[in-house]
Amino acid sequence: MPFIDPAEAATLRSKVSSDKSQLGKIYAAKSTKFHTRNVDHSLADGLGKEGWEEFGTPLKTKTRLRKAKSHNVQFEDDIWCQLYRLGYRTLNVDETFCLPFGSNKEDKKQIDVIAIDDDSVLLIECKSSELPAKPPSYKAEFESLRLRLDGFRKSIDQAFGPGRRIKYIFATRNLRVRRDSVDVARLLEAGGFLYNDNTFEYVDSLIKSYKAAAHYQFMGLIMKGQLINKEKIAVPAIEGVMGDKTYYMFSLEPHTLLKIGFVLHRTRANETEMPTYQRLLLPARLKGISKFIDSGGFFPNSAILNFNEREARLDFQGQARSKDSASRTGVLNIPNAFAIAYIIDGQHRIYGYANSKFKKSNTIPVVAFKNLDPGDQLELFMQINENQKAVSPTLRITLEEDLYWNSGRLDSRLKALRSSVIRALGGDSSGPLYGKISLGEDKAALQAKPFADALLRCKLLPEAKGNKFVDGSAAASVYDASNVDHNEEMKASRDRAVGLINAAYELAEDAFKEHRDALNTYILSNRGSFAFVSLLGDLHAFEVAQGELSVKSTTDQRIGAIDKYLTTLFKALRSISPEDAEGLTGKLGSGAETKWLRIFQSYIHACFNDYNPPELQDWRERQDKALQTEGRELGTSIERHMKHFIIGQLKALFGENWDIEIGSIQRDCESRAKEQMEKNYKEGLGRQEIPWTDQFYIKDYKTIIEKYWAKTPEGAPKSETFEKHFSIDVGHGFSSKPEKIKWISLFNTLRNNWAHEGTKEKGLNKGDVDLLAKIHNSLGLQRA
Repeated sequence: MPFIDPAEAATLRSKVSSDKSQLGKIYAAKSTKFHTRNVDHSLADGLGKEGWEEFGTPLKTKTRLRKAKSHNVQFEDDIWCQLYRLGYRTLNVDETFCLPFGSNKEDKKQIDVIAIDDDSVLLIECKSSELPAKPPSYKAEFESLRLRLDGFRKSIDQAFGPGRRIKYIFATRNLRVRRDSVDVARLLEAGGFLYNDNTFEYVDSLIKSYKAAAHYQFMGLIMKGQLINKEKIAVPAIEGVMGDKTYYMFSLEPHTLLKIGFVLHRTRANETEMPTYQRLLLPARLKGISKFIDSGGFFPNSAILNFNEREARLDFQGQARSKDSASRTGVLNIPNAFAIAYIIDGQHRIYGYANSKFKKSNTIPVVAFKNLDPGDQLELFMQINENQKAVSPTLRITLEEDLYWNSGRLDSRLKALRSSVIRALGGDSSGPLYGKISLGEDKAALQAKPFADALLRCKLLPEAKGNKFVDGSAAASVYDASNVDHNEEMKASRDRAVGLINAAYELAEDAFKEHRDALNTYILSNRGSFAFVSLLGDLHAFEVAQGELSVKSTTDQRIGAIDKYLTTLFKALRSISPEDAEGLTGKLGSGAETKWLRIFQSYIHACFNDYNPPELQDWRERQDKALQTEGRELGTSIERHMKHFIIGQLKALFGENWDIEIGSIQRDCESRAKEQMEKNYKEGLGRQEIPWTDQFYIKDYKTIIEKYWAKTPEGAPKSETFEKHFSIDVGHGFSSKPEKIKWISLFNTLRNNWAHEGTKEKGLNKGDVDLLAKIHNSLGLQRA
């Protein structure tokens, strides 16, 4: 007896199509953001009141109208189109596909998207919100799902033929459904799959990178661990042991490897599989590999896999070991199931076969481990890739959490902690930075590096060298250094840091509601993020020093203590002057991030005079034009005097042969003079003779002074020596020659800071100018 009425089965079939022409036209319509229609000119005004708008060039007898799709229709269309791009060519062509699951008339469920291929049927229910929102409870829906699925399977078998695998997918957009929620647990227990924003974005990136081959990874994602069929894959193999790790060597057809293999891409969609580590493939490279294979090329090296026996148990039927080897031959029986083998190395080779004519006839050599710890997989991946294509900075930063969390070194664990904070900021669907930070292979507007750089220096987290905290860095942080349970404290301090940073960004969102451009420019930008997070840490440290906060403070207490400072900053940025705006957005290259931070600090200092960190004081002095001019004049006078005295002393010591005496230095100076003449000539300044004596470096003066330190001219034993004239005590000791001329090295460093007048991020601070004044006075020079 049929499960449903044959007429109803026929109705279901009529709502699905495999007509490529029809599907292509539907895809074109669903790919746009608008409903479109052509109407008589006389009807256009009336439809305008219903939300339709004219677009394009009017036709002779018709007006072209369009109306934006509602968020729920748009989402359903996006899912349909994504499945079409994944290669599905049997899809619903009607939005009223109601699938029976019971014998009663009302036992039907609306299925928003249905996709069918030779092996499977995907039943997709779509739920969306126009803006990010907390979802309602799906308790009743998911508790009855298991029973409904049994009915769905019977209806599908009758309408479209038996034998296909059925997967129910619950797709969401802008709904903050937590993967660890009770609702999701019910969904997964019933055999369903949660397809959230992260999953949609990941599959989109798969399609862009893998093209038609994306279907394999997609099936592994949604069908993970499910049997393809009950017959096991039996392959001849060699079993061996390295350390305490069991591995097998065998060869397998790419067609099979593509189904049982799974690539752990570092994306939010795979967050339940942590640690993940793989990069997405480059489309051009994948195409090139496929072409190489089809032209007769091959790869002699092995792909490296790891079988997780929690998903599927391997069965090795081995022969007796010989006396000459610990290895043994035999037959390895592998469950024929989706995504049971993680591809640690070789995804390019394996996926290169996806569109090859040799997919089913060639075999790929494989080294397969079993039950490798996640950390061991990650370590192996990093070792393999160390001398190959460089791991991107973003991927490396986000991998550090898994690489170093349990390290025996404190500085490595803190590196993992910073990585974990960044992942939590960008991956928490309830946080203001969700989806805004690039994590692993998930691209976003903000890079991970500015956050990593800020967290390294901002005092919110401590610094360490080896197994010791840098002095004073833990006291102002949110890390309780007295807690000897490292794992517990890492998690607790991560939560404290994430809580404060999220709260601060939420304040920023509220403060810039009417100034979104300013928010995106000054806060939600890479440089703005570095400055903002750095500022948060500095303000927190300031309040700790005032006794207002401690490591035990709550997030509300922390944000309450620094709210007044942030309010001041936001007010300044909303009404930023053109000069400051140009100073921020126009600054490129190194030092730009620091300048942003200093300007942010300056705004707060202007209203809260007691907030004046040493770094800000130093920076403000380096912006002081009068101080820079004073320092430059002192330095120029000192350098001019050094040249005059040293050349005069050399002439007194060696007469007309003085230049020969310093022959190597002279040759270097002559070479510099010629290079400068050539440069001037090529820049259109004509031929300009440059004396070689104008090309001394400070290090040349130092060399000469050291070499002839105590030498006096013949017949003038009481004349002033280099030692007497150039010995200056600058607080670094004053007993040895190196200590007495230490000032020359310091002077040379300062010279680099004043030499380029526009380099304000370097420049001179008051301490530098005081040092120059001391040197100037010690040399007996008079100020101009």
